Amino acid sequence: MVKREFSTPSFFVDLDILDMNIESMAEMCKKNNKELWPMVKTHKSMQIAQMQAKKGTAGFLAGTVLEAEKLVEAGFDSIALAYPVVDEKNISRIIELLKKADIILAFDGENAAEKFDRLLAEEKIKAEYLIIIDSGLHRLGVKSEKSAELAEKLKKYDNLILKGICTHPGQVYGAANMAEVKKAAAEEVEAVEAAVRNLEENGFNIEMAATGSTPTANFAAESDVITVLRPGNYVFYDNMQAAVGVVPLERCSLTVMASIISQPADDLFILNAGSKCLGLDKGAHGNSNIKGYGVVKDHPELLITGLSEEVAKVKIKDKTELKVGDKVEIIPNHSCSAANMTDYLLGHRKGKIEKIIYIDARGGSGKPPEIN
Repeated sequence: MVKREFSTPSFFVDLDILDMNIESMAEMCKKNNKELWPMVKTHKSMQIAQMQAKKGTAGFLAGTVLEAEKLVEAGFDSIALAYPVVDEKNISRIIELLKKADIILAFDGENAAEKFDRLLAEEKIKAEYLIIIDSGLHRLGVKSEKSAELAEKLKKYDNLILKGICTHPGQVYGAANMAEVKKAAAEEVEAVEAAVRNLEENGFNIEMAATGSTPTANFAAESDVITVLRPGNYVFYDNMQAAVGVVPLERCSLTVMASIISQPADDLFILNAGSKCLGLDKGAHGNSNIKGYGVVKDHPELLITGLSEEVAKVKIKDKTELKVGDKVEIIPNHSCSAANMTDYLLGHRKGKIEKIIYIDARGGSGKPPEIN
């Protein structure tokens, strides 16, 4: 089957572009002697994780407990957690995974560490952890100069072993151009290097210095201190990455196909794909450089100006040959959130469907609990 034969809305991934994106990042990491631990929250698909592993990964970064569970089920045994886990039910789930795989925890304070240490002691298990560093996003983490102070506090937990540090320079998603991307990358590298220096000067051995974002990956790779890169979005890319010049739109592998279902005015189309397909954000952390709610591929005369849950308003800026009943493809602003809106992607090469890629790590809680 070919793309046009499918009903709308449908989610597609161009397998040639996906392969290129995966291989390109793997080669860049190899060239710069960095371990690649991709963030799986972008695709939440064990099939894509297998594709990444075949090109060279040392491990994976999970954004949810369910993602970590799915990775272990798929046979992966080196997984890092991106965020602190504090709920004791979730801690118990992670401890069960520790019996099967190497799971690296992440802390930016004592609360989660204390709970983990207590429950690990009951199971007679030890776990490695990373200290989260704030490199400019001001969301999670401690300042670089406070890293040794936190490490000293966590020394009393006998079942926890310090492995290193990690950070995410998410502020880069507010960048308007490549100059601002480079600035965010410089902040990222400076924060990592300062934290490692602070820890080592206070007697702590740092094995892993991990950081990750797709826009800054190439710049962060130049640091001799950083050992691990953890980008995620690069498998798909999106309008957000293209808008700041990270890649051209041609490198965006994920699209949503929609139908024009109405033309209520000469300058307005309505599509049958809304916020439940495309998402409402204009950049992960806000970006005034993003215009509209996605790019209508091959149709610069169209601008998506508004989204309801199931439909989109599209302004016709210039002459178009499109009409009601025609289908269009949209490159989402944020592919990570768009991919989370569907159970599967239709993988194609040159428009011919080759495989179905399941988004099998969606949701945050796993299987429903048994209710007595």
